[in-house]
Amino acid sequence: MNSTLGYFSLVSAVAVLGFVYWLWRYRKRQQFIHAPFPQEWDRILRANIPVYQRLSEPLRQQLQGHIRQFIHDKEFIGCGGLEINSTIQLTIAAGAAMLLLNRPTTGYSSLRWIYVYPSSFVTDREQRDDSGVVSSARVGTLGESWSNGKLVLSWNDAEQGIHDFTDGHNVILHEFAHQLDGEQQGTNGAPVLDNPGAYKVWTKVLSGEFENLQRKASVGSATVIDKYGATNPAEFFAVATEAFFERPEDMARHHTSLFNVLTDFYKVDPRDWL
Repeated sequence: MNSTLGYFSLVSAVAVLGFVYWLWRYRKRQQFIHAPFPQEWDRILRANIPVYQRLSEPLRQQLQGHIRQFIHDKEFIGCGGLEINSTIQLTIAAGAAMLLLNRPTTGYSSLRWIYVYPSSFVTDREQRDDSGVVSSARVGTLGESWSNGKLVLSWNDAEQGIHDFTDGHNVILHEFAHQLDGEQQGTNGAPVLDNPGAYKVWTKVLSGEFENLQRKASVGSATVIDKYGATNPAEFFAVATEAFFERPEDMARHHTSLFNVLTDFYKVDPRDWL
């Protein structure tokens, strides 16, 4: 009997200690997230991300909160000799946070590690030729989004993409759009929507635009949306996200239905930031 009581007493003590530790970490996290935004961070963002200064004050404050949470929750790992610093952390966190403005979000809760290379990195990719033969090839890559809590970026391309917020190319937005896409089973170009009934419109609009991009890509026509989006629906959603944030006027003019669907999803109108 005494040994049984001792066992349960030990289990209870461990449980209490575990709860106390969790509560301590939770409070430390809340204190970090809700602390005043450091002036040095604000200076870095203004210097490196021009669009940051064009946000309304409420949106900028919201962005700052997401940035603090992101930096607290995610681990940045330098690769290829790159040393992580505040500029790298803030730039990537700000790009990721732009996709969360005005939206209910868990802050990429399944993502834990951000691996950052100095420039494009080499990965092994399977390729299928016209006859259906699959082969492996080593290709240069700007970024990759994985489903196991990892995301990989080229810092050179990430910095360039978010500094020039008008060319429609932004690897940070691209890879974090994949993260949103993967919040429900698999990446298929259909992220979690507020209203289940919205999937019908989403599927109709994005499928039509995807097929249209494939047609234009096959004949070499000029497009607002990067032709890489013709690869598959997941890539289409990612490049459409890049164009939505960086070329909103062109998208609204030439792809009105797609622009409206993405406005409903992202809860912002980037034309306000021009």
